[in-house]
Amino acid sequence: MEDDKSGAAYWKANVRLIYISLAIWALASFGFGILLRPLVAGIPIGGTDLGFWFAQQGSILVFLALIFFYAWRMNQLDREFGVDEE
Repeated sequence: MEDDKSGAAYWKANVRLIYISLAIWALASFGFGILLRPLVAGIPIGGTDLGFWFAQQGSILVFLALIFFYAWRMNQLDREFGVDEE
């Protein structure tokens, strides 16, 4: 019984982390790159405006940062729930 609760809590934390990561990535790529581009168009970065930068490079860099964050946080969750590899 306790193992079922622990497994359910682990997957709940995992799915929550996935949803948060997807929301951040959607905001960075679709939000700032397309929908909110007129709002951030006046902010210069790297010789162009911030909206164009997010559409071209920013969303990719945010995605890479999210990959490393997800791996780091999942290692913490694995240790917390006792399912780590060590």
